[in-house]
Amino acid sequence: MYPSIKLKSGREVSASYHHPWVFSGAIDVLPQALLSGDLVRVEAHDGRILGVGSYSSQSMIAVRLWDFTDVEITPAWLKLQLEQAYARRLQAGFGPTTPTTAYRVVFGEVDGLPGLVLDRYADVWVMQISTAAMERFRPTLIDVIRELFAPRAIVERSDIGVRQEEGLLQEQGIRWGELEGGVRIMENQHPFVVDPLQGQKTGFFLDQKVLRQRIELLAAGKKVLNLFSYTGATSIYALYGGASEVMNVDSSEWALSQSLSESARNGFEGRVSTLCTDIFQWLDRGPAATYGMVIMDPPALIKSQHDLEAGKKAYHFLNRAALRLVEDNGIFVTSSCSHFLPQSELELIVRRASLQAGVTLELVDIVAQAPDHPRSLYFSEGTYLKSLICRVRRPLAS
Repeated sequence: MYPSIKLKSGREVSASYHHPWVFSGAIDVLPQALLSGDLVRVEAHDGRILGVGSYSSQSMIAVRLWDFTDVEITPAWLKLQLEQAYARRLQAGFGPTTPTTAYRVVFGEVDGLPGLVLDRYADVWVMQISTAAMERFRPTLIDVIRELFAPRAIVERSDIGVRQEEGLLQEQGIRWGELEGGVRIMENQHPFVVDPLQGQKTGFFLDQKVLRQRIELLAAGKKVLNLFSYTGATSIYALYGGASEVMNVDSSEWALSQSLSESARNGFEGRVSTLCTDIFQWLDRGPAATYGMVIMDPPALIKSQHDLEAGKKAYHFLNRAALRLVEDNGIFVTSSCSHFLPQSELELIVRRASLQAGVTLELVDIVAQAPDHPRSLYFSEGTYLKSLICRVRRPLAS
């Protein structure tokens, strides 16, 4: 069986309550010659088995627990985990015969598979591996995905910086099958084309599908500004909801080009304009136009505790500047995908930004990550995305 790591007395509480992370400071006895990626048993100080997980010698998270029993991690075990994760997505209303054919199937620790993200885009599957242990299971993963789901292609998008913490090189490419051009998907009955090999993340921001639905319901008749628009999926929803026009602003020429293709594909040619620029600099110059709806979904500005204060300042600047562009009675949508910025802090930042922008906000809704990125009672770190939808009130002219 696997070598055992023993925890210090009193440091077993977290694992006992099924939190999957064991930090290096909690370890009392560490077997010699352990390598990153080795599977280990985790024992309490009194010898009780707390579970089985993968060891990392380079990360503060020394062990990521895969199972909270004394189990052997075999191909059959891995297959069962994938089957169960897929069944949960079907129960949530996602699947090949539903209005949404693009969704996350495995969400790391929340699905009992630390170090793995697995997304489905119609008949193309995209995996992202972030740990040394899951790296060793790559051939098994490919075999299991082929057996269970008969994909047209399996793509890997392990081109993420976090792999450096595990001493891993970035990896990207087609691991099985053939793929030429984009993949046609449906999300809430709206058609899109995704490029799993070139796009950000695994090709599409799957976690915002619920927010996009809410925006569609609020966009009628509005002139929309979409900041950090990427390929403009949110803008397409706004147009389906009756928006009069949309301006997509992003720093990627490729993404903006894709957004124009998506608008034409959905019958909205001529109603989308684009601007390629550094959004911080553009907002700092104080654009003069105002909009009936402003949407802002920046990348994670706080990636660690070290970034916290600088990130808060960046979020404050963005929200204050963007709020000045919203018309009276307009809609302001602001998001943060930084786990290190809790919702209460985002609300505080937006509240302060509104006062400095000279507006009052009425909270319409708070939207979390979509249910294919499930939240866990045992792993709060898996809850990361929060979006505030607000109605903007400007003071009456004196």
